[in-house]
Amino acid sequence: MTRLRRRRTVVWRVLGALLLLAILAALGVAAYAYTLTRPTGGGKYTLEVRPGDTLAVVTSRLERAGIVRSADAVRLVMRANGTAGRLKEGYYDLSGAQDALQVADTLAGDARPRVVNVTIPEGRRLKDLPPIFAKAGFTDAAGLNAALNDAALSRYARGNLEGFLFPATYPFRPEATPKEIVEALVGRMQEEFTPANVARAKALGLGVRDWVILASLVQAEAGSASEMPSIAGVFLNRLQDGMPLGSDPTVAYGLGKDLPELDRYAGDFKKDTPYNTYTRAGLPAGPINNPGAQALMAVLSPKRTAPNGQRALYFLHGLKGEFRLNSSYAAHLRDVDTYR
Repeated sequence: MTRLRRRRTVVWRVLGALLLLAILAALGVAAYAYTLTRPTGGGKYTLEVRPGDTLAVVTSRLERAGIVRSADAVRLVMRANGTAGRLKEGYYDLSGAQDALQVADTLAGDARPRVVNVTIPEGRRLKDLPPIFAKAGFTDAAGLNAALNDAALSRYARGNLEGFLFPATYPFRPEATPKEIVEALVGRMQEEFTPANVARAKALGLGVRDWVILASLVQAEAGSASEMPSIAGVFLNRLQDGMPLGSDPTVAYGLGKDLPELDRYAGDFKKDTPYNTYTRAGLPAGPINNPGAQALMAVLSPKRTAPNGQRALYFLHGLKGEFRLNSSYAAHLRDVDTYR
């Protein structure tokens, strides 16, 4: 064998060895990459992406939670796919059963809105709202109390916002400030004050504030929505006749009590407050709760007659759920004897 041939043989052997090493290295890299992208086998996980969260922060959180094996691998996949900039604020539903490619696809898709739903039931008082929001995770109690007592947020409120916080379910961002929260409730109530509704209230002799006050009494007194127009009719008839409204919930509100806490024998009904509709004629000083749409509309569409066709001036809830309307006190007393 000539020297040139031996040299060529050596060169080919060296190249073959280098190629083999390269192939083995490539296979090793591929195997390692495959390992990094495989599912972890972890459980379900809801990822919350908050304002200011970057892709690096989010993928590192997923790695710590055991949802992906490598945060770097997910980021590399998203960069290769051109989706690294698609991460949005919100919630992503993920699972350790997904591989890195599937996780990357999920993060490039739409997020569920990042909101906290808070339900304000009809008839709740202002004092009842802070615990509702605290339970939902809004912990700035001092800020919320300050906002709830900022009457300037509603053109119709006085002293505080009692009565002007519309009962509904609201979707709030977790970062919502107390003022933003209260403005949402006030703004929703403002939607009820349409020109048509305000005109209907005016035809009954009621300004917007009076309308809300009366609706709060209807809300407090009614056992069901079906009773509300009749109760509104009784109160409107009494106002027209100059009779005291005689509403127990107003007494309780004026004394800072809940209705079951009233004690007739202790003289609660004789204790004069600006809200006591036994000791004072006309509407109480302000709303006694936050009425809902049905109570507000009942005032605008009252049923003002009793079953005998005469003007209704009395109503009664019986012990078995009966609802009785009467036009005379004598008939009312008979119903008291019969149903209570």
